[in-house]
Amino acid sequence: MRTIAVFRLSRKLNRSFATSLFLFVLLAVFGAFSALPLLYAVNNAFKPLDELFVFPPRFFVNNPTWDNFYDLVSLMGNSWVPLSRYIANTLLITIVGTAGHILLASAAAYPLAKYRFPGSRTLFSIVVLSLMFSGHVTAIPNYMVMSWLGWINTLTSIIVPSLAFPLGLFLMKQFMEQIPDALLEAAKIDGASEYRIYWTIVMPNVKPAWLTLMILQFPFLWGSDGGSFIYSENLKTLHYALGQITLGGIARAGVGAAVALILMVVPITLFIISQSSVIQTMATSGMKD
Repeated sequence: MRTIAVFRLSRKLNRSFATSLFLFVLLAVFGAFSALPLLYAVNNAFKPLDELFVFPPRFFVNNPTWDNFYDLVSLMGNSWVPLSRYIANTLLITIVGTAGHILLASAAAYPLAKYRFPGSRTLFSIVVLSLMFSGHVTAIPNYMVMSWLGWINTLTSIIVPSLAFPLGLFLMKQFMEQIPDALLEAAKIDGASEYRIYWTIVMPNVKPAWLTLMILQFPFLWGSDGGSFIYSENLKTLHYALGQITLGGIARAGVGAAVALILMVVPITLFIISQSSVIQTMATSGMKD
C-alpha cells in the first residue's frame, strides 16, 4: 500500500495540471471524432429523401421525419416471411453462438493453462497457428465439412463454426495463466471439484476475457447473413432481410439509412453496457503469487 501511495504521489508531482488538461482535451477530440460516423448514421436515418440527396451533403438533419422507419415496417409487413422469423433466427444464432463459444473456449483453455499433459503445447501451437488464417482461406474447407455432416441449409452450419473461433481459446488461456496456482490448490484442499473451481473461481477472475469475447463475437454473428450455408428463406437472418430491402434502388435510400441504424444499435448498446465492466474488472483483477 505504501508503494502504491508513493507511486500515485510521484505521478501527481510529475504531471502538471496543464499536461493533464492537454491530455483530456486531446482524448476528447479523438473521442468526438470517433463518434462522428455514428452521429452521421443517426441523422441520416431521420432525413427525408430530398435531404439525403442534397449536394453538398449535410451532416445534420433539418426536417427530421419517421417516414423511413414507417416505410421499413410497411415493406417488412408485405414480406411472405414475417419479420419475427428473421429476428428469431438472428437471436438464436447470436445468443447460442456467443454463449457456446465462451463456454467451449474457457473449458478448453483451463486445462491448457493450468495442467501439463502430453501434446498440450502442440495443441496450443496449432491454435496460435490457426490465428494466421483468415475466414476467406477456410471458407471452402468449412463448406465441405458442413456438407459432409449434412448441415447445409440449417442454422447449425452458422452456429457450430462460430464455437471454434481460435482467438477465444488463445485469449482465455492467456488470462487463466495469470491466476495463482496457490488459489486453485487452496480450493482443492477445501474439497472443491474441478468443475466448481472452474465455474466459481476461474471464470469470475477471467471476466475481462469472456466479456471481450462477447463484444467481439456478438456483432460478428449479429451481422451474419447466412452466406453460402443457408438457402431457405425461413432460415435467413435479419441482416439478410434488411439488406434485401435496400437493394430496391434510389427510392429506398431512406429505408436503407434506417436499416443501417437498426443494425448498428444492438452491437453498440451491448458494447456500451459491457465496456465499463471490462475496464473495471481489468483494473481490479490483477493477482500475483
